[in-house]
Amino acid sequence: MSQISLTFPDGNSRDYPAGITAAEVAASIAPSLAKNAISASLDGAHIDLAWPINASGKIAINTMKDAEPALELIRHDLAHIMARAVQELWPDVKVTIGPVRDQGWFYDFDRAEPFTPEDLGAIEARMKQIINARDPVRTEVWDRARARVYYEERGEPFKVELLDRIPGDEPIRMYWHGDWQDLCRGPHLQSTGQVPADAFKLTHVAGAYWLGDASRPMLQRIYGVAFKNRDDLKAHLTMLEEAAKRDHRKLGREMELFHFQEEAPGMVFWHPNGWTIYRELEAYMRRRLIRANYKEIKTPQVVDRILWEKSGHWEAYRENMFIVEVDEEGAKEKRINALKPMNCPCHVQIYNQGLKSYRDLPLRLAEFGSCHRYESSGSMHGLMRVRGFVQDDAHIFCTEDQIEGECAGFIALLSSVYQDLGFKGFDIKLSTRPEVRIGTDEQWDKVEGALKGAIEHLGLPYEINPGDGAFYGPKLDFKLTDAIGREWQCGTFQVDPNLPERLDAEYVGEDGAKHRPYMLHRAVLGSFERFIGILIENYSGKLPLWLAPRQVVVASIVSGADDYVNEVVAQLRNAGIRAEADTRNEKINYKVREHSVGKVPVIMAIGMKEVEEATVSIRRLDKQGSEVLKLDQAVKLLHDEACPPDLR
Repeated sequence: MSQISLTFPDGNSRDYPAGITAAEVAASIAPSLAKNAISASLDGAHIDLAWPINASGKIAINTMKDAEPALELIRHDLAHIMARAVQELWPDVKVTIGPVRDQGWFYDFDRAEPFTPEDLGAIEARMKQIINARDPVRTEVWDRARARVYYEERGEPFKVELLDRIPGDEPIRMYWHGDWQDLCRGPHLQSTGQVPADAFKLTHVAGAYWLGDASRPMLQRIYGVAFKNRDDLKAHLTMLEEAAKRDHRKLGREMELFHFQEEAPGMVFWHPNGWTIYRELEAYMRRRLIRANYKEIKTPQVVDRILWEKSGHWEAYRENMFIVEVDEEGAKEKRINALKPMNCPCHVQIYNQGLKSYRDLPLRLAEFGSCHRYESSGSMHGLMRVRGFVQDDAHIFCTEDQIEGECAGFIALLSSVYQDLGFKGFDIKLSTRPEVRIGTDEQWDKVEGALKGAIEHLGLPYEINPGDGAFYGPKLDFKLTDAIGREWQCGTFQVDPNLPERLDAEYVGEDGAKHRPYMLHRAVLGSFERFIGILIENYSGKLPLWLAPRQVVVASIVSGADDYVNEVVAQLRNAGIRAEADTRNEKINYKVREHSVGKVPVIMAIGMKEVEEATVSIRRLDKQGSEVLKLDQAVKLLHDEACPPDLR
């Protein structure tokens, strides 16, 4: 029998017979490791303890202390355990697929009747019984013909179709959890008893088309979350409860910010309050861009397909583009245009107007660019995922030697903006060269080094995301963390030598010859719509005074105070504060409750005492008690508070 050599994390190597399993490797090291092992990593790939190892490589044995592989296995096994529980409760249900996702998993089922909340409780109970039974998990590799017969005999048409979709060079791996079987790549735990029975929860049911195709059957998708222990699950469920309270769609209704309707799916109808937030945020970003020496431009919404073909977007992005056909007068064929899904090719057109010199670089072109992208109806989610949106988009045209400086300047800008908007920290991920790419290794070394140098020069931590860069260049992604610990990927910085080449952008260098500039794609907020949704949820609707659409409501306690209420409102408005009067014939407590639901930061209650003393009584949102000030003092105080952070 041939021998293989396995190298362990400490650098030591051992020889083993080919075909040895990771479980046997663990046992050769220590009985305790064999007992605690759950899987292995072989040359970076996650493998099952039962799989044979036929080639030399680097190996590490995983236990439950290794969080990432442990959670992957727990969640993957729970997907199978849930499917088994469903079929034990309802034997006529057909199973499809059940991948790991986010903090849990989902599994799609073909069932005539909809699952109810009571059904989820019954499924959870059966899952715990399966876990407590500690049934063994085993795996085998079958040939396709045998697997096909197996699923056809059991009336599982979705599994038969999945078999046909597996590439011919991949093994057909079958897994059993007890007597229940599924088609799966693995890996899995060694028994159902290794899954923590008190650390998972089924959350909800949703519809999903088979393989995401609207022409195929509608299935029922059951979602679950799972963690290593009960405390982690409890913390996550608490976060979900808090997230539900902060849901921007719910708050959007309460604060009268926006709505959606069927006549324009995925397009936002901004109400006056919501549009006020939008305009304030846009004005803030415009001031920041002006100070950073960006030149604002505006490019067309509808652009001929010829440009999209030149840029490569027509081939790569056509299915996500909205097509506009025009009957040009006298033309034999319709002219094919598209609503722009991104701004980049149009920005190159502006760059190309007039000959550029190296002295003109870097040239920073910014646009609050309105874009449209087709998203399936099932993927849209309030402001977070829409079909029509505006980006705080910009492109920097520069030389190779200027990349590091432009990157550092962008990160400094992004950091300052996020801090102004209430986000204290963010994470940076550097995505490096993929296997399929353009350019030489020397070029990639220099560009990746420029991005690393910019981050390190600012003293910021970052993670490497190996091989995840675009085919034309590396990129930085910026993830900010909100008030309840959720991460949002918003900012981006991408290095692109490809589009200038495709669209014939050039500049005259010091040597008098023509050169291609680098194009740096960058955004701080990303989509205005999505970022406003994030802001609403981060602040739970209680936006800082400068961003709040309704800053001050002046409410009368008695009708005799109405004239003074209007005087107070007038002075506040003259000071640039968004103020409104509430002189309705309602009790003050009713008014305060109503405006608090609308998340008005400041409510002034005006009675006859305030009229006589020329004062105001200020109530702050979510704070007990009130503060009495002279009117001029209150106006100055609120004027200062309402000043945007970049103008203070």
